[in-house]
Amino acid sequence: MKQTPSQTVGPYFAYGLTPEQYLYDFKALVGNEMVSPMDDLNCIQISGQVFDGEGKLIPDAMLEIWQNDGEKQLFGRFGTGTDPKNRYVFHTIKPKSVDGQAPHLSVIVFMRGQLIHSYTRLYFEDEPGLNAKDKILNQVPEDRRNTIIAKKTSNGYQMDIHMQGENETVFFDI
Repeated sequence: MKQTPSQTVGPYFAYGLTPEQYLYDFKALVGNEMVSPMDDLNCIQISGQVFDGEGKLIPDAMLEIWQNDGEKQLFGRFGTGTDPKNRYVFHTIKPKSVDGQAPHLSVIVFMRGQLIHSYTRLYFEDEPGLNAKDKILNQVPEDRRNTIIAKKTSNGYQMDIHMQGENETVFFDI
């Protein structure tokens, strides 16, 4: 059996996956709070914006993140149009290192006009030792690694995603 071919995003996209960003009066089944900031002391915030090839903000992208640190498997989804600053914002816990890989999140970007979603990873800048040993990260040219390493901020971690252009985020062919 072969994988079903990817298709352009249909009308179900906004309605069923990120209804809040289109002002529908119901909530998405999967949201951006993978853990509750109120209930989990280890909760971190991951945020950023998505930009097109001209450096313009994409106000209606959708991101999914997945993490598996051997103890917890967490999944979240968020539309950039849901946030007043057109950011993606996730609340989760920082993953642990598994099988020699540096802590990371798997990120999938969906947006209008894109026939196939884009896959990338989000690593953490405060893990330099583990990042230096990560086999996947080390396959990325050194001068491009910064495009998939989130910066530590006072609010958590921040990584902007550039779909094209000079600062294009590294995407993986999966």
